[in-house]
Amino acid sequence: MTTSTSLDQVFLTDFHSTYKFGATPANGVDRQAGTREHGAIRDWFRERAIAAGMEVRVDAVGNLFALYTWDPTLNHVFLGSHLDSQPLGGRFDGCYGVVAALHAAQEINEKVLSGEITPVHNIAVVDWFNEEGSRFQPSIMGSSVLAGSMNLEKILATRDAAGITVREALDDIGYLGEDPAPIPTAYAEIHIEQGRLLERHNTEIGAVTQSWYTQKLLVTVNGEQSHTGATLMADRHDALIAAAEIVLMTERVVDTFPAEEIVTSVGQLAVEPNSPIVVPRQVDMVIDLRAHLRSQVEQARATLLTQIAEVEARRKLTVLVQDFDIRDHQYYPIEGIELTEKAAAEAGRTCMRIETMAGHDSVPMNRIVPTVMVFVPSVDGVSHCEREFTRDEDLVAGVRVLVEIASQLVTGSLDAVTPGESGVDASV
Repeated sequence: MTTSTSLDQVFLTDFHSTYKFGATPANGVDRQAGTREHGAIRDWFRERAIAAGMEVRVDAVGNLFALYTWDPTLNHVFLGSHLDSQPLGGRFDGCYGVVAALHAAQEINEKVLSGEITPVHNIAVVDWFNEEGSRFQPSIMGSSVLAGSMNLEKILATRDAAGITVREALDDIGYLGEDPAPIPTAYAEIHIEQGRLLERHNTEIGAVTQSWYTQKLLVTVNGEQSHTGATLMADRHDALIAAAEIVLMTERVVDTFPAEEIVTSVGQLAVEPNSPIVVPRQVDMVIDLRAHLRSQVEQARATLLTQIAEVEARRKLTVLVQDFDIRDHQYYPIEGIELTEKAAAEAGRTCMRIETMAGHDSVPMNRIVPTVMVFVPSVDGVSHCEREFTRDEDLVAGVRVLVEIASQLVTGSLDAVTPGESGVDASV
């Protein structure tokens, strides 16, 4: 009989083998959505799933599913995450959740075939398309299309910086699918925390209670192009200098809020014409605002708009600000939170309730089916970085907990839960 120890070692071997797909010199990965590197790891996933006796499907937005269908009249519990990464990203973000789900589903299948579990739902592992949103914006595309919160045709027509559409990118790597997506009845996702709370509290498992309120601002600064050597300083309308002020304002706006309750950043910036001897005429940037409370994001936004208007007037240029990618809080069902806590206790693991500051595919899924979100620790809280790391023992602990959660989901433990109506606000 196969032991849990040997199963855990098989999982670790599989997971560590994914590092080669899009490997970077500094031990990270770079496999942005729809690239050849992304296609290669999806091919690997497909091969592993078929070898495990699973049916593989690809839907119209490129979501990749591996299914165990014990009864074709039943819908599927989904387990999963994403295999795409940020540029020069980490090896654990997303990929861990997919590989963990693949192995958890195989264990559940063995339990069903042996009669240890009598399922009332089938099970499906999903690799969602373009969770990261680095090459194609916005992020969390595949799960949002399936959940009905994004339009399929609009997403397929979205272009990257080189003008390539999502449809073209998916076709290029062989993942522009036509298969019907399975119908979800519940969803569970395990992920590295990407923060320091579990590590700070010396805790192995996080039961996620809610997502933070987030929104982005698309900012275009329009100045006037001129010669860097011949134009007097008083005569310049430098879009980059104004943009630099806005970047610093974005960082400073958090100083008026309680510590660790709001984060802001400018992670993307494009300069035109980007010549060493031309004063920039235009800068496009994305401001990212995230907070524990919606009111904090709205207050930060209002402050920035006032300050941006002052820059615009003082520097005699124009600044266009557009709201983009606004995502309200999602409160995960209390029944799912308690299920995670019970599963952690069954596995002999410490557990705490925790919020997610980052967005995940579980956020749109939580709108349509009962959803469970689970975290394992991140060393130093580092993520979206080649230094991202989670210890093997924490990865394995998460798989053990996920197996127990999945066992409960396929036997209907959250069937009575209505999505969006039984959450818990951890701020209370």
